[in-house]
Amino acid sequence: MKLSYFKRNIDQILLSWSKEKPPDRKPLLLRGARQIGKSSAVRELGKNFKYFVEVNFDENEEAGSFFETSRSPQEICELLELYYRTPIIPGETLLFFDEVQSCQSALAKIRYFYEKYADLHLIAAGSLLEFALEEIPSFGVGRIRSVFMYPFAFDEFLNAIDEGILSEAIKSASPERPLPEPIHNRILERFKIFLICGGMPEAVSQYVRKRDLLGGELVLGDLVSVLKTDFAKYRKHSPLLLINEVFESVMHQSEGKFVYERAVQGTPTAAIRQALELLIMAGLVHPITHTSANGIPLGAEKNVKFRRIIPCDTGIFLHTLGLRSEILPLRDFSAVNRGSLAEIFVGLELIKSSSCYRQAELFCWQRSAGSAKGSAQVDFLIQKGSSIIPIEVKSGRQGSMQSLRLFMKEKKIDKGIRTSLENFGHNRDIDTYPLYAIGNLNY
Repeated sequence: MKLSYFKRNIDQILLSWSKEKPPDRKPLLLRGARQIGKSSAVRELGKNFKYFVEVNFDENEEAGSFFETSRSPQEICELLELYYRTPIIPGETLLFFDEVQSCQSALAKIRYFYEKYADLHLIAAGSLLEFALEEIPSFGVGRIRSVFMYPFAFDEFLNAIDEGILSEAIKSASPERPLPEPIHNRILERFKIFLICGGMPEAVSQYVRKRDLLGGELVLGDLVSVLKTDFAKYRKHSPLLLINEVFESVMHQSEGKFVYERAVQGTPTAAIRQALELLIMAGLVHPITHTSANGIPLGAEKNVKFRRIIPCDTGIFLHTLGLRSEILPLRDFSAVNRGSLAEIFVGLELIKSSSCYRQAELFCWQRSAGSAKGSAQVDFLIQKGSSIIPIEVKSGRQGSMQSLRLFMKEKKIDKGIRTSLENFGHNRDIDTYPLYAIGNLNY
């Protein structure tokens, strides 16, 4: 059965790109993990064109042979036009290379479409692209525009379930203008559903069609199986079993520093680190890296020896740990893997609401227990203009802000953010944002 398409935030980005003129419009490379809706978004954009040609290199190896010689982009399009029996006309056709990582010669030739056939609209998409790009010494710098895509954000989920009015209410609210309490509580109920469902398009579609969270177990189980099947494609870099074990360990170590020694007993740290880097490159997990945060950019003083690692989706996280049915009755999330669910959600929303034109990085700050000043930790740091904004995550409605205030005092920062199940509000120099509204900080 063909699944319905739900509007995504990336739609407007793609539509704006389609209206640009060369040389401003470059071939687009849509990047992201498996099963997050990249192909569906491009097909939706294709409805705005007279013709749409999709070349899927996973399903059709024959088409890849057109790229293996020194043919020009025009010659390649002439062959594709005959093969797919669809006109490829600049300005009227959207040409889509899907699963382009499976055809190295096609991936390498994308840059020449900008140089020699700039009038043609071309989008390429794929998963595991980072692995393929590693093998191309010089990949179209300045000739190809990358756009990064992720699973559904909470505002996209609200739109999918016909609650777009709540999404607009969240975006218009602020610490100075909190939401009416009944509206806040209504959003919290939808928020809990989203945590359980997660943002993978197939899981969202299943919930929209059936409004059945328990039935989503099968969908999420299938998605996890597909993702783990993909691990076989990493085998030349790292053993299949090791990648699977490290992926499982991320779920169990999602709170606090990721400890390599705890991931797979008896396995060398270097091997575990390599497997983890593969999962990061594939977009299946995301690192939150410590930075000294003495100035901007935050990445200038990062220390990769201290990283928290979070999975790419709350639904997959809860499904893997068998915790999905535990969430709805809870008044807070402190009982869920010691509260890491709230931190995972916040990290993912910060990624999804950041600029799609660069790969998002997450940062945190921590001071070890051995420090003369005592231990302290701030869950997230973001940069707004020339300012650093610290964010402390609380899984319920209570909790002190001692670490946040220590950081602000030490770094001479005027404003901090607390995010929890509370409504918008103020507490002296700290603004409170509900967990579900943390994306407001980047929009």
